[in-house]
Amino acid sequence: MAKIPDSTKASLHQRLSERARLRWPALSEIRMRYRAGFAYVDGVLADGQVLPLCRLRYADSARNWGFAIYRASHDDYEDSYLPTGVMGGPAEDALDTACGLYLNDPTVWT
Repeated sequence: MAKIPDSTKASLHQRLSERARLRWPALSEIRMRYRAGFAYVDGVLADGQVLPLCRLRYADSARNWGFAIYRASHDDYEDSYLPTGVMGGPAEDALDTACGLYLNDPTVWT
């Protein structure tokens, strides 16, 4: 699995932070962690609570990422489909899907 380049890490964090600012006002911050070819995305609520949201798999492209939803019931990540019916796509779609679930906003899927 390819390592995520530092420039891609920076642009990914910037893109997801901007999406959260515009679409998910309940989040005060997006936090990212990286391990091998994965980017782990957490949202921070105004009260400081950290919500693990999803894991993105790098596929040699800054625009197309594999998607795994965080499963709170199992404390792990499971490869998942986006509402578009595919298992990967833009990181913003992955963020929207995870936030729709954890912030209880099903309009993301309509």
